[in-house]
Amino acid sequence: MRRGYITVFLTLSLTLILSLVFMLIEGARISAVRMKFECVADIGMNSILAEYHRELLEQYDLLFVDMSYGGNYANIGNTEAHLKGYMQKNLRAENSGTGFGSGSVRDLLAMDVGKVHIGQYSIASDEQGAVLKRQITDYMSDYPMGAILEKLHSGVSDLESYGLEARNIEGERQSYEARIEEIGLPTQEVEEGVFEEVPLNNPADIANATRSGGVLNLVLDKPSQVSAVKVALSDYISHRSYMKGTGVCAEAASVSGEPDDLVFQAYLFEKCGFYGEEQDKTLLKYQIEYILSGQDTDWQNLENVAKRLLKWREVANVLYILTDSTKIAEAEAMALALTAVALCPELAEPVKYTILFAWAYVESLQDVKTLLAGGRVPIFKTAADWKTGINSIENVRGSLAEDSGGNGLSYQEYLRIMLFLQNESTRAFRAMDIMEMDIRRTAGNARFRIDACFDTYTADLSVTSGFGYSYEMSRCYGFY
Repeated sequence: MRRGYITVFLTLSLTLILSLVFMLIEGARISAVRMKFECVADIGMNSILAEYHRELLEQYDLLFVDMSYGGNYANIGNTEAHLKGYMQKNLRAENSGTGFGSGSVRDLLAMDVGKVHIGQYSIASDEQGAVLKRQITDYMSDYPMGAILEKLHSGVSDLESYGLEARNIEGERQSYEARIEEIGLPTQEVEEGVFEEVPLNNPADIANATRSGGVLNLVLDKPSQVSAVKVALSDYISHRSYMKGTGVCAEAASVSGEPDDLVFQAYLFEKCGFYGEEQDKTLLKYQIEYILSGQDTDWQNLENVAKRLLKWREVANVLYILTDSTKIAEAEAMALALTAVALCPELAEPVKYTILFAWAYVESLQDVKTLLAGGRVPIFKTAADWKTGINSIENVRGSLAEDSGGNGLSYQEYLRIMLFLQNESTRAFRAMDIMEMDIRRTAGNARFRIDACFDTYTADLSVTSGFGYSYEMSRCYGFY
């Protein structure tokens, strides 16, 4: 009987012990499922970031994942499929058939991926390019901005104070020409009953006749050497509909701060070429000029920038020449001589001003030629900075000399001022056009789109276990 009692006691004890053991095993299984879920989610989401676009990093030092993965169809569903695949492979490792990985070893967790949904993701073009600028701000964090900002602010201040952008210098010139028309020229009888106007022979008319011929044809010795590249603008993000994400994510903003547009402008000069400093492996050679002008050819972009430079220089040079008593006296002497021959002394005053405006125009052409040749031109000149003589207005092209010296601002610094004055959204989207143009020239990226690239994403994930457990989590990963 005593032995029977012992057997019953041991049976009851073993039942309790085994229950405890099985409870501990099951608790361990639950903890292992959770831990493996955390690890697999981390591996999978980091694996997505490891698929960053190689050419975008090499050429522009930007880390973005292309949702098209080199294909023709860009959609966040492609990334969800990649993430699910990475997670499933790590949840159910393929058996090698030998050792601990053999098919005879039972999977004590039996986990599978359930839901994989990416609900939030920051696309490069979101918020007018703010996502792109955030990365650029991080990349340029050590860039020495001090000297650049000092010159930029000084240049913009001078430009605004002299009204170089707003002043209608052409209207002022035309008002003097209109006064000459109002007064009119005297007539003389050339033969019986036939009268003709006495010619004024104003050399300002010769200079003004060149205005319609294009700036580059006047200031470049070999305009045929200007790049003739032409692009189809409708292919690029600034001219087509584009995908949108959810903007700069809160986690990235809290770590890296706000995008800095001035830093973005400095970045453009580091990565983009312009006339005189073209870069290899680019489609458009004058990329900064494209960002400023947005035309479909290198020629037209450079021509438009040169026209704007000419306008600025003409306003500044007119302002100066109207304060230079020596040059005013030269123009007055020429005007008096011309009107005396034409027998119309009342025209002397407006003719004088047309000569002064024409002289300032020729000087401005010389300034643009100097800038494109690598020289420097101050925003507001002194007598020592003036290059042309009054007779240059009769032979405009022949009077322009190659000059790569001088003091003041360089062509690049004038471009920086133009870029600073440009609309931020226009600047950002044209810069993204440039990126698309150049990346598409590389192997396997013929259909690259910047609006298919994200740098931060939030995934809602779930897993199930063959033992009846399921878990969910939400995680945000990105390059920040």
